[in-house]
Amino acid sequence: MRPTGRLHLGNYEGALKNWVSKQDAYDCYFFVADWHALTSDYADTSRIRENTMAMVTDWLAAGLDPVKSTIFLQSLVPEHAELHLCFSAVTPLGWLERVPTYKEQRENITDKDLGNYAFLGYPVLQAADICMYRADYVPVGQDQVAHVELTREIVRRFNNFYGDVFPEPAALLTQTPKLIGIDGRKMSKSYNNTIDFSDTAEVLTEKVRRMITDRTRLRRSDPGHPEDCDVCQMHRLFVPVDVADRFDGDCRESRIGCVDRKKALAAALIEHLAPVTERLNYYRAHQDEVHDVIIDGSRRAREEAGRVMADVRRAMNLNWV
Repeated sequence: MRPTGRLHLGNYEGALKNWVSKQDAYDCYFFVADWHALTSDYADTSRIRENTMAMVTDWLAAGLDPVKSTIFLQSLVPEHAELHLCFSAVTPLGWLERVPTYKEQRENITDKDLGNYAFLGYPVLQAADICMYRADYVPVGQDQVAHVELTREIVRRFNNFYGDVFPEPAALLTQTPKLIGIDGRKMSKSYNNTIDFSDTAEVLTEKVRRMITDRTRLRRSDPGHPEDCDVCQMHRLFVPVDVADRFDGDCRESRIGCVDRKKALAAALIEHLAPVTERLNYYRAHQDEVHDVIIDGSRRAREEAGRVMADVRRAMNLNWV
């Protein structure tokens, strides 16, 4: 993840829960992509360090375990930049210009200058990030499969020139629920509509109170339509099916109002996030431990990266020492 600061419920449900679940089955590497942040935010780097600490704090609160997984900072493993350079030599320019997100973001992001090489070439750095640890799988949603496929193409071209140095990583598809923000749009920090890890129970309850419900239900006595209600749909994600079904039935029969469902959602979210909140409070009070996790993980990552780059240099006839 790019270091953008505190994480929210959408980050947790969309990525972090899946990361945590993979720790017992795979040898996992999770890193703060601070070099990737430079591709679009190079003009102001003042918050990268603060955001890095905040994000890793949230990772640990979510349940990432530095004993089971390697948690590191991209810029503390300079081998990523070296492999990026090697990959850039064999990557045709046309491949990068056809990346869907490149075109989309150039058209839609107007408040930043994205006309730089780093932004065009970030998929090559991304490929280096993945291949540095000879990854077999990359956990992604369906919208990120094209990025993994480009990495596979770069690997095939590299191996064609220099031998079988890297495996072709596969996308490990993750089903991610689409969480709606408190204003009805996709939950996103850029929309300022998120439910955050750091929200107290009072703040969370107030945010849920402002959420949009069934737009056709004007009075409490009107029958509800839970399938068209943001609050009802989110509530269903965080309670057992039979509980959600009972609430839906009460809503349709006007036995409960929208305020009742909002209270139920807030209570479910507070309970769901309770273990995260407890760990978050601990790590916020022990930032030295968070710093140590980053430094130790980066050391371990660099040891592995050194071994891989030794193989790359031999394959490319660059092994002078």
